Amino acid sequence: MINLKHIEVFHAIMRTGSVTGAARMLNVTQPAISSVLKHLESRLRMKLFERTGGRLQPTPEANALMPDVAGIFGRLEAIERLTQDLAGGRLGTLSIAASSPIANGRLARLVADLLVDRPGAQISLQALASPLVLDRVANREAEIGIAYAPVMHAEVSTEVLGRNAIGCVMRDDHPLAARSEVQVRELADHALITYLPQALLRPYIDRAFQEAGVVPTIAVHVGLSITGMALAYQEAGVALVELELLDSLPVPGLVARPLLPRIELETMLLLHKTAPHSRLQDHFLSVLRSTFA
Repeated sequence: MINLKHIEVFHAIMRTGSVTGAARMLNVTQPAISSVLKHLESRLRMKLFERTGGRLQPTPEANALMPDVAGIFGRLEAIERLTQDLAGGRLGTLSIAASSPIANGRLARLVADLLVDRPGAQISLQALASPLVLDRVANREAEIGIAYAPVMHAEVSTEVLGRNAIGCVMRDDHPLAARSEVQVRELADHALITYLPQALLRPYIDRAFQEAGVVPTIAVHVGLSITGMALAYQEAGVALVELELLDSLPVPGLVARPLLPRIELETMLLLHKTAPHSRLQDHFLSVLRSTFA
């Protein structure tokens, strides 16, 4: 029966009190306003305005319609504000998947900072093993992925964000804690905590011991670095894990020491090749690259 153009013209006349004012408000001609108003009144089969002293006076019927029409324009203004916030990256949603030490360490801090800067944003942050991070990005279940190399998928682009290392995490009263760095061969007589045999990073550690001619005494296998840190705190041994988490989230009583020869890991940014980016995503990527650089 009536359309948005009818409602727009009616609302403009009610606000300005004249056809001239409505035409100026909507940036159209006066005849165009008069034509739409005449068409609206014909559709409704009732008069909406009476001309008195050169101005249009709303009829009781028009006054009855105005609250609902004003409500419509209130919602339109809210939508306009929302689109402005989305365009400026102040609102929106962002889904991130990352390897556990990164998600629980540096990335947690970046997400917290983002929410201070953009309190209207909603963030999903998943801590996963690197292969699962790749799956989430490939399946578009996460917009941003951060994982340790190697990662490869036809649908996913990769970028080196930085480098991390596997090192020794131990109690500050452990005999090796007095050293500024620890040689792989010096671990031969100590109980060790490190990753499960099937874990992505386990081959790095096995290779280091093989090259040093050392048979490690692995007391506990873990799936996550944070579990290894907790076991080291409980004096179960020296944890050979990524140092990312302890760097970002210090634990009183625990220390980290570099392991020599160094076991380095590439930290990779994963993005779906064809998925569109939101303003919020682009902003976070800029912060992310800057922080890792």
